[in-house]
Amino acid sequence: MIGNVEIVKPGLFTTIQDEGRFGFSKYGVPKSGAMDQVSFGFANLILGNAKNAACIEWTIQPPVLKFGETTTIVLTGGETDAFLNDQKIEMYREVKVLKDDILKINFCKKGMYGYVGIKDGFLSDEVLHSRSFYKSITPQFRLNKNDKISYQSGSDYTDHFSAISPPLFLENSNTLEVYKGPEFDMLNEGQKSRLFDSFFTISNTINRMAIQLEEKISNTLPSIITSPVLPGTIQLTPSGSLIVLMRDCQTTGGYPRVLQLTETSINHIAQKRMKEKCSFGLIEF
Repeated sequence: MIGNVEIVKPGLFTTIQDEGRFGFSKYGVPKSGAMDQVSFGFANLILGNAKNAACIEWTIQPPVLKFGETTTIVLTGGETDAFLNDQKIEMYREVKVLKDDILKINFCKKGMYGYVGIKDGFLSDEVLHSRSFYKSITPQFRLNKNDKISYQSGSDYTDHFSAISPPLFLENSNTLEVYKGPEFDMLNEGQKSRLFDSFFTISNTINRMAIQLEEKISNTLPSIITSPVLPGTIQLTPSGSLIVLMRDCQTTGGYPRVLQLTETSINHIAQKRMKEKCSFGLIEF
């Protein structure tokens, strides 16, 4: 039987995401996908889903959801308090949901992104082999009030859970591991020292496309011929700003690509809020 979850309140910026959209970069199509792939992965692992099953991703202020049929859900990602019919539920644990149950999630206490996983995944429209929302690619780019998302209902419930809790992987992530970017060697020694001897602050320019850091680096590098970029690429702009490209980033860019975050570090910086700090640790080959 197919059930629907109704968006009673949409939250700040709530979408459907899976692992992402691969194989279409040559057409200029971003990869998209869950901002924090670790939290997303835990949701599907705990539920016994296929690893690419679609989840709801919310940003800081979560949605309110009403379920139309029996199913099983799990909450992962940013640390928060959640309630099913006003009864508190645990994160990282399977929760049985009945017809007309209402899920309310409090404002995120730690981290930026949270996930609602559901048994067998949400059944939003699949476009280019992915259910991930992206403006101009999918029919909609965010969930709105009264939207309904389908899912496969069922009564199987096994009470799986994870001993992992949000602080265990959201904390101790201030040093982000990076590789040298293609234009790294164009930097002088002073610029390189500044990159690795400083802390950088997450600015208020932050979204699924990119995160801009507040502190600047003196920059006299020329722009480059438009070249491939990917999530985790760190560009140095003519003004000296560092821009960290994220899951919805463009596929090419013309600013020097000075660093490249590891996949783990992409997940870590995704969960950082405005005014939080980070530093870079270079991985040498």
